[in-house]
Amino acid sequence: MAKHILREVQVQVKALRNAEPLPYRDLIDGEIVEAALKEEGLRFRARVYTPLVTLWTFMTQVLDPDHSCRKAVRSLIAFLVSEGQPAISADTSNYCKARKRLPLSFIVRLVRKLGELLEGKARADWLWKGRVVHMVDGSSVSMPDTLANQRAYPQPASQKPGVGFPLARIVAIISLATGAVLDLEIGPCKGKRTGETSLLRTLLLRMKAGAILLGDRFFASYFGIAQLLQRQMDGVFRMHQRRKIDFRRGRCLGVTDHLVRWQKPKERPEWMDEATYVLMPCEMLVRELRFKIVQAGYRVHQITLVTTLLDSIAYPSEELAGLYLKRWNVELDLRSIKIVMQMDVLRCKTPDMVDKEIWVHMLVYNVIRGLMVTAAAKNGTKPRELSFKGTLQALTAFREIIRTANPKQQRQLWQAMFTAIAYDRVGARPGRVEPRAKKRRPKQYDLLTCTRDEARKRLLIAA
Repeated sequence: MAKHILREVQVQVKALRNAEPLPYRDLIDGEIVEAALKEEGLRFRARVYTPLVTLWTFMTQVLDPDHSCRKAVRSLIAFLVSEGQPAISADTSNYCKARKRLPLSFIVRLVRKLGELLEGKARADWLWKGRVVHMVDGSSVSMPDTLANQRAYPQPASQKPGVGFPLARIVAIISLATGAVLDLEIGPCKGKRTGETSLLRTLLLRMKAGAILLGDRFFASYFGIAQLLQRQMDGVFRMHQRRKIDFRRGRCLGVTDHLVRWQKPKERPEWMDEATYVLMPCEMLVRELRFKIVQAGYRVHQITLVTTLLDSIAYPSEELAGLYLKRWNVELDLRSIKIVMQMDVLRCKTPDMVDKEIWVHMLVYNVIRGLMVTAAAKNGTKPRELSFKGTLQALTAFREIIRTANPKQQRQLWQAMFTAIAYDRVGARPGRVEPRAKKRRPKQYDLLTCTRDEARKRLLIAA
């Protein structure tokens, strides 16, 4: 059985390699997958759920709104039968064991590879003034309330034991040009060195020089910016609310635009060792600027930025203001991952599987972003102008038909899908004002204020 599945995988890979270039061709190309498997020490053994079949089934599970293991296994059975092969057992235990065997590092490598591949496809007109811009932001995801999950990702202290849910923090680096996830860090939401800035410091160690990092005020610290400069990167951040600004000081570049020197804090932060603190510069030159928001619907009327882009001629203040307003894209990207792809509430009951579930979501997300990149390139638009949800709907509608079509029909179907993806534009909507409120009321259920076992006992006593 395993030989038949492996042969089918090789046939599909060969067909994709010979077909019109697809946005994720290099991801599933036989040589790249084989190299990744070898690096992880994985081999196709005599079992149905080989590493590649397991990964593809896992991706199918993430793509399906049902998200259950049972539905994923049924989809695999349907695929095998449609290809003239015997049906495998409908028991999900073998698939669950195969997911546990699949190394997390293998999935992580594929996500980063695809993100790097998509970033390399960005056209010059997709960039900001010829520069690559990476956005950073954090969020949190919930998961089943199991003892193992609670130990790795403790629930917030504000929640009572047995009532709350474990919570994981994620910090992502996302491309402004393509929307692809370039890297990710996962950590608990409580405890020392678990904040977004701590996770970003780990991400910075893997980032390449030359990019601009765009983030909110949480990342605008002296040591954070100093580490960026050490990595030969630039940054544009909203100024932290605790830092005092005086535009009468420093070198004036405009009415509310100047260069000023920041002094290194005299106290070493708890997370930094003495050797690293000594190597930090005693001072650094940064640019502070302020601009007003005149559009209705914004909660703030003016924003102050700090940046390492010091040249006011090459980087005018109004263009820096426009760049910062694009930071909102990272909020939309995280919403697409958590809400559209239903990652806000995870299903796995152990920390290892929780991490894999998050990274497989990122892999599927990058595959969808790859479709958007190709559709944009074919239709003379930009990926940021296309709808993520529309692309997901197109992929869901076309993928099964494409799989069963002949090569000529496949090329026509791919072209039709890319045209449909390019049709769903999100576009700029200037002057749009929407209240941050819901009209539809939730169901009037009482909140659970004790463990479910205790609630059951109370119901039995009352009866």
